[in-house]
Amino acid sequence: MTHPAAPLRGAQACPALMVVAPASGQGKTSVTAALARLHTRQGRRVRVFKCGPDFLDPHWHALASGRPVHNLDLWLNGEDDVRARLHTAAADSDLILIEGVMGLFDGEPSAADLAQRFGLPVLAVIDASGMAGTFGALVHGLRHYRAGLPWAGVLANRVASEGHARMLCRSVRADDLGAEPGGLDAGWLGALPRDTAFALPERHLGLTLAAELPDAMARLDALADALARTPLGQLDAAGWQRWAVRFEAPEPASTPALLQGRTVAVARDAAFCFIYPANLDTLRALGADVVFFSPLADEPLPPCDALWLPGGYPELHAAALACAGTSRAGIAAHVAAGRPVWAECGGMMPLFEGLTLAGGERQPMWGLLPGEVRMQPRLAALGPQRWATPRGDLRGHTFHYSLTESPLAPVAQTEAASAYGRPEAVYGQGPVRASYFHAWFASHPVASAGLFLPEAA
Repeated sequence: MTHPAAPLRGAQACPALMVVAPASGQGKTSVTAALARLHTRQGRRVRVFKCGPDFLDPHWHALASGRPVHNLDLWLNGEDDVRARLHTAAADSDLILIEGVMGLFDGEPSAADLAQRFGLPVLAVIDASGMAGTFGALVHGLRHYRAGLPWAGVLANRVASEGHARMLCRSVRADDLGAEPGGLDAGWLGALPRDTAFALPERHLGLTLAAELPDAMARLDALADALARTPLGQLDAAGWQRWAVRFEAPEPASTPALLQGRTVAVARDAAFCFIYPANLDTLRALGADVVFFSPLADEPLPPCDALWLPGGYPELHAAALACAGTSRAGIAAHVAAGRPVWAECGGMMPLFEGLTLAGGERQPMWGLLPGEVRMQPRLAALGPQRWATPRGDLRGHTFHYSLTESPLAPVAQTEAASAYGRPEAVYGQGPVRASYFHAWFASHPVASAGLFLPEAA
């Protein structure tokens, strides 16, 4: 696996914190974004990362920090790629924040695996609503379940009152506190109140996109203000040095310029928004000129040699996409000219003949591939995937609430990396390749280039 950016040589040190929880829905994203916003407002350079293949939480972290947010996953990226991203971030940042995924020990590999591999201090965020003494048991379990886990402390979330906060603090065992010089307890870093003013709204795939909420920054500022009243929020730059981590330099890596002189058009708007910044970096490292357009705004397809239709929320914008005649005509002409198209998950859905929404209404779509897509009331597939392409193995994941029925015979199948997953079909017709598979281009840049080159190239 290779990293598209030229790595800096020499180890780099930077304060770093991994924000974790005992389960999903505890408030990891809110706390990570609040920390990023608080320190960015104070003039510090903050880099935020997200564990796992999530697309949605990074939108909030990018808004809070004002900087691109990359994903870190020992399986998806590979250890070398993770090391390169952390090393590069440490060289130009005052603080690195990493949001975990699900619960601290969930998944293979888990957030705990990543923390131990790179020595990242762990901050546990626990939803304390409806509990008192059990809070201390959770802290003790998270801290001691695995020997050698770097530990920063715990932050209680959704706390009812100051009295409730004192009960929670007292529940933490003395051997989990470990008072440090300066009076800060390693076990207790404060409490955030239960307050709807800074709740981050959700829908079926996760958090609502920050760009869709006119008060998104106000919510982040309210979160940052609340965090500023905690011991964690009151730490100055010198206080953060207790969590400084030394990130070793990766081995030099290079990416062949297989897309030199080629233009790749990328759909990007509220319907096509699941785009890893690292994927764009990889395309550019391969030599591609990347241009953007919005099918939702019915913009014409820019002059290009290849097209990428990334995932997103076509089901929320089905009527507008159905009426996007200019975009559809440009894509149809592109296909007729034999130019490559890579469409993944939500980017694949409008290419079929129809999309049936969750309420049963069928919306005619672009009809560039035969078949129908139907939204489901429950998650249809989730998990890591690998695709053995003719140019090498691409890694990625699948996460979708729709199912597709098509007379097309798949030209390939992905392989689930988990015993609980199932393969995903890769459909092909002419120059179009389409699948529910979300590719992490940096996992194999040469294989990724193949998605945007004519088959004979």
